Amino acid sequence: MGESEAKVEASLKDQGNEFFKSGNYLKAAALYTQAIKKDPDNPTLYSNRAAAFLHLVKLNKALVDAETTISLKPDWEKGYFRKGCVLEAMERYDDALAAFEMALKYNPKSSEVSKKIKRLSQLDKDKKQAKEVENLKANVDMAKHLDSVKLELSGKGGADESSKEIFSFLVETMETAIKSWHETSKVDAKFYFLLDKEKTDTEKYAPVVNIEKAFESPHTHGDCFSFLRQYAVDSVARAACLVTPKSIISYPQVWKGQGSRKWKHGQNDGFFVQFETPSIRKLWFVPSSTENGQILCRDPVALDISAHELIPRIFKEA
Repeated sequence: MGESEAKVEASLKDQGNEFFKSGNYLKAAALYTQAIKKDPDNPTLYSNRAAAFLHLVKLNKALVDAETTISLKPDWEKGYFRKGCVLEAMERYDDALAAFEMALKYNPKSSEVSKKIKRLSQLDKDKKQAKEVENLKANVDMAKHLDSVKLELSGKGGADESSKEIFSFLVETMETAIKSWHETSKVDAKFYFLLDKEKTDTEKYAPVVNIEKAFESPHTHGDCFSFLRQYAVDSVARAACLVTPKSIISYPQVWKGQGSRKWKHGQNDGFFVQFETPSIRKLWFVPSSTENGQILCRDPVALDISAHELIPRIFKEA
């Protein structure tokens, strides 16, 4: 390149830089292109145009220029930095991180590159944690937490069809509640009944009873209990399951007891599940937490039903 050509190329680059600084990236890119035509082996020009294309969200063109910068000057961190920025904009975070790490290799003192690596590493960590939360939300499996109940239902004589059906009823009720909590951050206070297919008058008795008023006061609680006990008899229910959010309970606030009733499960929001058959009574609290901005149910915590029951026994003991 002659001296006059070099001056023209330098002038075009300087003009491009001025337009870039003022935010006119389209004009800057055009000037860098003119300069490249005069000096096609200059890595700085491709690096500058890559930056302009990035601002114009012409990501594929920006990536080509970044790669050209690297091929022309493999030991210059700027090409890898440009490539990392473009890949980050493309949301190809793993590839972007690799590019920034190459940039740091050639310029270990660059705080700009270090900040990018730190940010992307955190982003990658958050992304993995969010994926883990999604997997936990999508793969709700309550059966594995209820083995002791399954054994208790089946007894020593082996699992008959009746005990299997009752266990499935409990698992499905809990899983439905957890999925509802994940989707809406709430569950409705309801009593679910496993009705006898042959004996229940299904025209008269539904398998679900809404009890949202049950925990407003000792009076409403007593009325609800009396109603549920009679309903269990009249509907010929074989098992029942109460699901209620902690937040609506004014009475009985079972997490405020002392002594044997002392609450050991923190201040977590969540919901209760109370399960009952004529021979078995169980109670769980399902705590809720926020993970990466998403609501997640934690594993159910078994409670001592004699200390923390929400509703007294509704079935006559077998």
